[in-house]
Amino acid sequence: MTTSDIRLPSRELTDFCAALLHAAGTRPDDARIVAEHLVAASLAGHESNGIGLLPAWLDQLDQGFVKLDSLEHILTETAIILRINADGGWGAPAATRLIERAGAKAIEHGLAAATLGNVHDLGRIGAYGEQAAAAGLAALIFVNITGQAPLMAPFHGSDARLGTDPICIAFPATAQRSAFVLDMATSRISLGRLKLAAARGQDIPAGSLINEHGMPTTDPSGMSEPVRKGALTPMGRHKGYGLALACELLGGVLSGGGTIQPEHPRGGAVRNGLFAILINPALFGEAGWMEHEIEALATYALASPPMDWDSPVLYPGDPERAQRGKRLRDGIPVAAGLVTALNEQAAARGCGLRL
Repeated sequence: MTTSDIRLPSRELTDFCAALLHAAGTRPDDARIVAEHLVAASLAGHESNGIGLLPAWLDQLDQGFVKLDSLEHILTETAIILRINADGGWGAPAATRLIERAGAKAIEHGLAAATLGNVHDLGRIGAYGEQAAAAGLAALIFVNITGQAPLMAPFHGSDARLGTDPICIAFPATAQRSAFVLDMATSRISLGRLKLAAARGQDIPAGSLINEHGMPTTDPSGMSEPVRKGALTPMGRHKGYGLALACELLGGVLSGGGTIQPEHPRGGAVRNGLFAILINPALFGEAGWMEHEIEALATYALASPPMDWDSPVLYPGDPERAQRGKRLRDGIPVAAGLVTALNEQAAARGCGLRL
């Protein structure tokens, strides 16, 4: 948080964002889901997927990148398979409905596989892992990114050819332990973290970025919009590169939405393809034994003496839960410039609410 930030209650932000999206032409139910998704990301401390995205998303809506009258339609449906074409609509509503519908299949049959294609930016992918875990399901979610210029270089490559394709793996909570939610990009650092460093004039960790000549750099300014010169590097070297290609195959090919290869248009707005496997742990073993094993594993891992006592070992999902609790209590820090931009959007679109 900076001195120019304003703290706002999450409910006020959600109501405002929903009203603004509705004033821009979004259906009321979809407007509420998009608003809740953005505010939830900000609550969890994921500013790059939070309400700061809304001005850009509204601009993309005006440019025709979001189809407001979209009608999701089924491409394939069996007892355990669900493939949905989102018809160019908003990401969060389509993905939320997909996880709910596929989750019902997993609860009944033990597992389900689902895809979502032709959809606008899905936002924070961890939200869908949290949704699955809250329903008592484990989830493996792979997402690819198209519609914009690539951001990440292949391992051994010298220019951007891939997106920072995210992966989420989630497991439901037990009586003693909150849900496991691993939500990560396949790049060494996220684009959001790079943008924040560039805005503050800070360097980024060595090995995270190459410049337009393919040489390592710690200066993120070359990746500032609208012209990006350079590329992020894959996390874990060849491992992150391989996982990003896996996201393209699973999220892009199986969904029917296509991959980042250059035959597809890059208009400047994110399009996503999603592939998810949902699993009902209750059909894979005895619940008491599973809970004991999960708690014993977590306790064992978290008991490792930290290298830095100010940075203890954490369980995946704990940082977001801690940030969420703090911001629900104290409010979400919002940059004054963003508040001004959102209020200007509201005035221009005839929305009666202001922040």
